[in-house]
Amino acid sequence: MSAPSAGSAPENTTRVGHLLGPHGVAGAVKLYVLGSVDQLRKLKRLYIEHLGWTRVVKFELHGPGPALTLGGIADRAAAEALRGRAVYAHDAELPGLPDGEYYYHELRGLSVRDAAGQLLGEVQDVLDGGFQDLLVVQTAQGEQGMLPLQAPYVQVRRGAAIILTEDAPEGLLGGQADNAASDLNPPDLNPHGLNPPELNTDSEHR
Repeated sequence: MSAPSAGSAPENTTRVGHLLGPHGVAGAVKLYVLGSVDQLRKLKRLYIEHLGWTRVVKFELHGPGPALTLGGIADRAAAEALRGRAVYAHDAELPGLPDGEYYYHELRGLSVRDAAGQLLGEVQDVLDGGFQDLLVVQTAQGEQGMLPLQAPYVQVRRGAAIILTEDAPEGLLGGQADNAASDLNPPDLNPHGLNPPELNTDSEHR
């Protein structure tokens, strides 16, 4: 398998945010974080879009978000050039989460079943809909639907399956899934370009 380019998300990674622009004049750059800042505090490297794996020299909180000092980024102009670039972490390097919280990569590939155990489909991706995460499900009939992850009738069994309880609307993945999520106006079905394959360790910046 050929290695992915530095502009694409490597395999087995999760998008954790994007770079906002310079912080100060010494090359630090502000990061907009998807999820909790605490999940990123101890990471020693991040994958920067169009740059590759990059060492995290310093991680400092400034206001609501962190400022990163990255290997090879030594001045404000270099930090400015990174504005808007997506940032990824390797799945194996992210810290564990408490019960009830999940990384997107933990949900992809899980089967979706009804309360009786009947297979309804498989989770293909997860979308950040702002106040509601959406599971993109490929149904057993080959169609695509969406489930609101935080809905009371959706239960996650970590590493096993997504279960729809008896309270789930009838036919939710038979044409009504889009209705359940229509108010959320979700973005493109794969905004992070994530279909996690294997880690590429080439081009790591030090």
